[in-house]
This record gives sequence, structure tokens and C-alpha cells, in this order.
Amino acid sequence: INNSFNLDILSFYQRVEIRPKAACLFSVVVAIDFGTTSSGYAFSFTQDSEAIHMMKRWEGGDPGVANQKSPTCLLLTPHLRFHSFGFAARDFYHDLDPEEARHWLYFDKFKMKIHSTSDLTMETELEAVNGRRVRAIEVFVHALRFFREHALKEVKDQSSSVLEGEEIRWVITVPAVWRQPAKQFMREAAYLAGLVSPDCPEHLLIALEPEAASIYCRKLRLHQVIDLSVQPITNGLDLDGSRPFDSSFRQAREQLRRSRHSRTFLVESGTGELWSELQTGDRYVVADCGGGTVDLTVHQIEQPQGTLKELYKASGGPYGAVGVDLAFEAMLCQIFGEDFIQSFKAKRPAAWVDLTIAFEARKRTASPGRTNALNISLPFSFIDFYKRHRGASVMIMNIVKWSSQGMLRLTQEAMNELFQPTIINIVQHIEELMSKPEVRGVRFVFLVGGFAESPMLQKAVQKSLGRTCRIIIPHDVGLTILKGAVLFGLDPTVVRVRRCPVTYGVGVLNRFVNGRHPRDKLLIKEGREWCTDIFDRFVSVDQSVALGEVVKRSYTPARTGQRKIIINIYCSTTDDVVYISDPGVRKCGTITLDLPEAGAEGGTGAAGGGSPERREIRATMQFGDTEIKVTAVDVTSSRSVRASIDFLSN
Repeated sequence: INNSFNLDILSFYQRVEIRPKAACLFSVVVAIDFGTTSSGYAFSFTQDSEAIHMMKRWEGGDPGVANQKSPTCLLLTPHLRFHSFGFAARDFYHDLDPEEARHWLYFDKFKMKIHSTSDLTMETELEAVNGRRVRAIEVFVHALRFFREHALKEVKDQSSSVLEGEEIRWVITVPAVWRQPAKQFMREAAYLAGLVSPDCPEHLLIALEPEAASIYCRKLRLHQVIDLSVQPITNGLDLDGSRPFDSSFRQAREQLRRSRHSRTFLVESGTGELWSELQTGDRYVVADCGGGTVDLTVHQIEQPQGTLKELYKASGGPYGAVGVDLAFEAMLCQIFGEDFIQSFKAKRPAAWVDLTIAFEARKRTASPGRTNALNISLPFSFIDFYKRHRGASVMIMNIVKWSSQGMLRLTQEAMNELFQPTIINIVQHIEELMSKPEVRGVRFVFLVGGFAESPMLQKAVQKSLGRTCRIIIPHDVGLTILKGAVLFGLDPTVVRVRRCPVTYGVGVLNRFVNGRHPRDKLLIKEGREWCTDIFDRFVSVDQSVALGEVVKRSYTPARTGQRKIIINIYCSTTDDVVYISDPGVRKCGTITLDLPEAGAEGGTGAAGGGSPERREIRATMQFGDTEIKVTAVDVTSSRSVRASIDFLSN
């Protein structure tokens, strides 16, 4: 425990304060779906909240397709200045001279780093394709600033009135399985990118991806979904794979047909057929299968067309479509040698990106039961580089063939090998979740996210769960989170109860009790015996926490004239914590309370010339939102105390 302050607990109670639906102070909500492999934005004006405006087509997008999301890739110049994002970054990098490309910094799939880094800080670095390292926060700021400028231009084009910055509410999506440091990281990046000011934190909401999808899915009508439970078709394919159909083309054609008349995608209002089947008390699972993570959330409908209640803490892990890409890279290392692949990536980074794009395109057409091989074009520089590097022709495995046109031919067996580890992880995760007592009785599973378009994944989920519940896939499956994030921004109170992902608390001193407390925890202070390191629990793992429900603690400064109280926050994935030194308990953040100057109204002056009064600072922590928030009051003067919570400075 830090001796600069005293953590005597003067009072504790929890109170449920369900906030009324706040009067809307925003004229527009802009949501950014910042994905691992693709990103996009959408917006809605509050006076016409049924209409969600979507980007119809990104500059540089693939021809003939409704590119409503852009690849999450960023290009910086050799002098570390922003050059381009998305398709524009991909295409410019592709066209660079190989020697020149080695000096440019190209980043893709960089969002995964934020999830996988256990000690994330503002100094955490990302590695570009050419091996150069840059602070991660700078990369995210460049990307968010790009979306800010792009979105503001579109909003102004669609708006008849002049918009001020404070009239916009921004929403950024993150995986529900992200820890608090990662959420704070996105918030800090948004501040630095100029989306909102740190003085107005309420102008930015962090939305949880599967939660946003859930908010949208409960509005769906039957003609907007594919029901795998009743249709033997999976994404345009018969189950034996005998009738292939390019579903992404079909969806794109439908999007283009709809969008000829308007840039706007209309969210249907009112009750649809699917909604009429979802009744009060019904439970459903949303499986957000994205590029980087798979995120599972379980919701129960509390009232018709009303609020949602989370039934089990968010679960999932790094089992997104990127796993298939990594398996492909491992296969290339097996065929061509790891030293060659690493050398090629370093010396021909743009050609390596070309190869990954070629694989991505073919990956999307993989389906169960497919009989013909998938051809992947290898860049000419790859074959040339290999001959010079190895001085020999290519050795190929049985399940991968080599064509004279410079193509890798992957058999169905090879594609299965690439997909299966990731798909098995996803299915096992959903099965484990469905076996929990809190989740029993689930009637629907909604598959959303870009990877949910994969017939390979659809078939596996259908085989595993199709007999026990209905598996629903929204038509615009890759845009479900984005649309839901806009709806969340319009009404953040729609999810009324969430589950706490971990146990949170602080370390305090309690009176030492012989026989109950271990002797190594004994601290003698001013003649009194104290037990140190006792874990004072705020909330427990998987505890239901309602929106607006608060935990209150009161703290007293150890010394008069003390200007700051710093309180370490500890967390654990279990609920059997007694001491902050127990196994599995780790320091995860700090609460800082800035104390006003001591003075007459501060309540620390001497009464009648006697000793100063003991000061009490009451901190209020809110755990029911997507982020933890803290406020504080000096009890004697009833003045607000500047309070902040930091998960990034450990």
C-alpha cells in the first residue's frame, strides 16, 4: 500500500440509479467501425434517426462491388507523414518501385496488437511491413483523423445547417473482450485525432462490437436474414457444395440496386416477422466473427422493443479470419522455407502485400465440398526472387500443386487445413458458452462480422448448433456492427444490464486480527496493529451491473495539506481474492483524486484553533457502462474533486 495516503474506508454502499433517457443534445451521431481487416463509418441525424447514411463506395475500391468498408491499412511516407488509408494506401503501395517501397511504412491488421499486448501503454510500438517501428498511438491517430475528416465532409454535404463540433456524438467500436487499457487507448487516440476534446468525454462513446450487432439484430425482419436452420443453402451453396454462387457479388448487386436512388440505407422501423418471434424474456447469442477476434455476447430482451440485459460476461478470443492468413503464411514457410519468406517480406514488402491480397480474394470463395482447386497468383517478383535466393525450382507438397502459369493450386484438403484450426476454436467457444447454466434456453444465434460470410464457418456452426437453436445471418453481415453502433449512439441506454468481465478492487488496511490474518501482513502504525494488502472488492467477475449503478468509497488523506490521493486498482479473473498479493491478482490501473486547496470552504481549517478536521473524499465509480468512470466529491464542502482513472500507465 502506498504510505502517502490512508485508505480508511469510511462508508460503502451500492445504489442503483437507472438513468432516464437523456434529452438529446446532439444533432448527428457518427459511428466508426474500426476493424482488424476492414473499417467503415456511418451516421444518422437525430431528427431523422430511422435513416442511417452509409458510404456507398470508397475511392480506389474494387470495381463492380459496393465497397462500403475500406481495408484497414495505413501508409506513411519515409518521413513518417500520413499519406493514405484504405484502398488508396493499398493501391499506392502496390504501385511503388520495389526499392522505393522498402522505405515507406505500410501497416495492416494492426488492431490485433492492441488486443495481444498485455502491458499496453502510450509507448507501445507497431512494426510496419518493412520492419520499421512507430508508436502505436500515432498509427491509430492517423487512421482516426482520416475517418474524422472523411465523415465530417459527408455529414456537411448531407446537412442543411452548419454543424458545430459539439453537435456531433462520435462512436468507436471495439471488441467486447478488450480489456480496459485497450478501450482507454482508443479514447486517447480519438482525443489526439481531434474527434472530441478531453474536456468533453461524453461526446465520445466506446461501443462493444457484439453489443452493437445485437442492438441492430433485434430490429431485423425475416427478409433481411438467412436462416441456416431452415435453409439447406449456406451463403449460396448447397451443403455438398454442388451449386456455387458468389454471395458477395449478389449482396453487392443488391446494395447497388438500392443505393442508386440514395446514399442512405434505411433501417426499417416497426415490428418485423423475426421480431414478433423474439418475445420478452427470450435469450439469444451474438457471435461476432471478425478479422482479428471472435466476440460472443448473450442478451435477453426485457420488454417488447425494449432494453437488453447481458446474461453472461463477454467471451471470445483471437480466433478471427486472420488465423487463416497466418496458417497460409505458415504453409508458405513450409513450402519455400521460413528464411526465404522472411527475406522476401523484408526486401519485397509491396510484393508480399500483393500476395496476401491475392490470398484474401481466394479465401472468400472457399467452401465445403468444393471439388476444384483454388488458384493463387504468385507475384512474378516472388518466383524470380526464389530462383535467385534458392537457385532451384519450387518443391511442392502433395496437397499444394504448382502450375506453369506461376500459380499455387490449393486442393480442398489444403484449404481445410488452413481453415480448420480457426473454425474449431470458434465452434468450441460457442459450444462452451451455450453449455453455461446462464445461457441455457437460447433460441437464436446471430452470426455477424466479416468472417461470418465464409461458407466454411457457416457449415461448421450449422453442423454443431443447427439442431438446438436457429442460426441467423443478417444479409449485410459485414455492416451489422456499424449500423448497430449508430443506433447505440442514438440511445446508449438500450443495454440496461451488463456483466463485469473481471473482479475489481483496491488494497486497504484493516485492523489486524490474531489467528485470522497472517503475521507477514502485520503493520504497526502509531501504536495500532493493521493488516496490509487486504483486497476491498468493488465488483465481482460476472456480476450483473445495471446502467447507472455505482460503487461508493470514502477516503481520507494521510496528511493535512496533501494535494493528491492515488489509489491502485487491482483485478482478478476469479472472485476468491482475499489479499492483493494473492496469485492471479494484478495491478491494472490507478484512481487519482486531486484535492482542492485547503481553506475555509475546503473544510480542513482548524475549528476553534484546534487540530484540523479529518477530510473525507467520496469517490463514486460506475461499472455498468462500456467504460469504467469515476467522480469524486469533497464531503465537507460538497465541491467536486477532479477524479481520473488510468489503465495505461502501468
